[in-house]
Amino acid sequence: MTLDRRTLIASGLAAGAMPALPVTAQTGAPRPRGATPSKRQLAWHGHEQYAFIHFSINTFTDKEWGYGDESPTLFAPTDFDPDQIVAAAKSANMRGIILTAKHHDGFCLWPTQLTEHCIRNSPYKNGKGDIVGEMEQAARRAGLKFGVYLSPWDRNHPEYGRPAYIDYFRKQIVELCTRYGELFEFWFDGANGGDGYYGGARETRKIDAPAYYDWPSMIALVHQYQPMACTFDPLGADIRWVGNEDGVAGDPCWPTMPNHPYVQSEGNSGVRGGALWWPAETNTSIRPGWFYHSDEDSKVRSPENLIRYYDTSVARGTNMHLNLPPDRRGRIPDQDAKILKSFGDAIRASFATDLTRGAVAHASSERGVAFAAGKVLDGKRETYWTTPDEVTTASLVLDLPPGRAFDLIRIREHLPLGIRVTKFAVDAEVAGTWRELAAHECISAQRIIRLETPIIARRVRLRIIEGTAGPAISELSLFRSVAPVPVPAIVSSDPTVLSTAAWRIVSATTAGADKLLDNDAKTIWVTPAPTAARPVVVTVDMGAERSVAGFSLTPSRQVMTGAAPPKGYLVEVSRDGRVWQPAGGGELPNIAYALSTQRLNFTGGARPVRYLRLSFGETAVPAARLAIAGIGAFSRPR
Repeated sequence: MTLDRRTLIASGLAAGAMPALPVTAQTGAPRPRGATPSKRQLAWHGHEQYAFIHFSINTFTDKEWGYGDESPTLFAPTDFDPDQIVAAAKSANMRGIILTAKHHDGFCLWPTQLTEHCIRNSPYKNGKGDIVGEMEQAARRAGLKFGVYLSPWDRNHPEYGRPAYIDYFRKQIVELCTRYGELFEFWFDGANGGDGYYGGARETRKIDAPAYYDWPSMIALVHQYQPMACTFDPLGADIRWVGNEDGVAGDPCWPTMPNHPYVQSEGNSGVRGGALWWPAETNTSIRPGWFYHSDEDSKVRSPENLIRYYDTSVARGTNMHLNLPPDRRGRIPDQDAKILKSFGDAIRASFATDLTRGAVAHASSERGVAFAAGKVLDGKRETYWTTPDEVTTASLVLDLPPGRAFDLIRIREHLPLGIRVTKFAVDAEVAGTWRELAAHECISAQRIIRLETPIIARRVRLRIIEGTAGPAISELSLFRSVAPVPVPAIVSSDPTVLSTAAWRIVSATTAGADKLLDNDAKTIWVTPAPTAARPVVVTVDMGAERSVAGFSLTPSRQVMTGAAPPKGYLVEVSRDGRVWQPAGGGELPNIAYALSTQRLNFTGGARPVRYLRLSFGETAVPAARLAIAGIGAFSRPR
């Protein structure tokens, strides 16, 4: 569309609202600028939301990281239902499933002949089952994509840390890549090396991960058999870690990174103009832990919380990877399923109707008919509005049909041309006056802006404030958000988990220890680091005497600077708050790296307890502060 000043005035867009159109003869597509996505990366960006399924031996041992010495006979789901798991994910608007085929303990959920530490030796279907295959088929039936997680670390394998294990690991990759159809993602965890069973050696083995695994060869092996599977997450992989497990991408979150090993501070926000297209995946769990634990039934994220997670992941141009841990039945717990449906219904309803239908688009500059402003309204990601090469700042205005209230604005760049927009703003004309609604850096795959309240505007304007090339915008759309249906919280489905509702802090080394009892893993008690001579101590009154078999401790899962969980513990119990008895002590294994809840049985079994006293003499890694998110208790040994 060609616009002159007369046309602009007639349409109500005076020179103050839009600069004059430049004269240009450029009509062909612009050249890409900087790093661009591969074919599989471009497809991956379109998935937006998918589920992580952590289900294995840890589900039955109440651990997050198994040691590797667990018997395969422990894996015994009572009612495994892959279709129910997939249906719960699909109800939450998830478009794919990634299953933990093997976690750090080395137990394999497929009937491999490479090791005896696998499902063949479990009671599930008398050793004839294949959880990977059954989940893959359920995903296909539901129209969802399927991917796998394979831990590079193996705390069971006797050759881990030696060359023979690499041959074993490569054979595992080939099995998973050739038995289960097309995979959309192959997930390599970053946890590698440490203490483990290692075939009975029971020792600590350290590795230099990049040199040991030779990641380029591993990634090439995946792509040899699965050319469209995006790999996660070492240098050379297709996608990167967002830098935390809280579900929060940086703002901005650039999909480009420098060509050097991953740096956490860079991973959260990316690096503008980086040499590599290495976009972020924003992962978190619907529960504090990655595997199911009955004492976390009361800590499931609410639908409203998941909406906020959507806003800090998908809305910032990254992909949402939400973990949904099945319980010991082999099903998504009923409470979790209700929450997932409420969240998914709200997302679907919010984006069901594009309120720009019937709008008319105008731009301050266009590159010809094939790249006219109206391309942002055609619903096609492959078409886009762009400008002549020399025009790197421009504006686009939508004349809207009257009376449409919106509070969500979605903008998308045409990714095959690279990241071209650096800074942008969105304005609205309300009652004859333009006002700025938002200003940000980075559009990328998409930028969704949520307004505090719905507005009705005569016009909406996208202003490209700064860019490295002419903008290539494939979509500018408006929506009205729909709130999720509330789902009441529950205490726990396990009667042996004791409620902390009536507990109170009797004394603590520093203030703020009440955060340990608020049932919220995101609130953290932070206190100066202890020493052997001056331990950190907290005393709790449980409100009434009851039979207690042990306690739980949840570290902070947030990425914290200068703070760490305790290395070990001493627990004492009392019936009256005056006479105390020791009930256990020792190291909290892997707590600094797994950052998972520790469930610790009392020595000597259950006993009558009203008061609980915990002492910590050292942080798990050197740090100036000690950080703990919560404590709890249970009446039966875990």
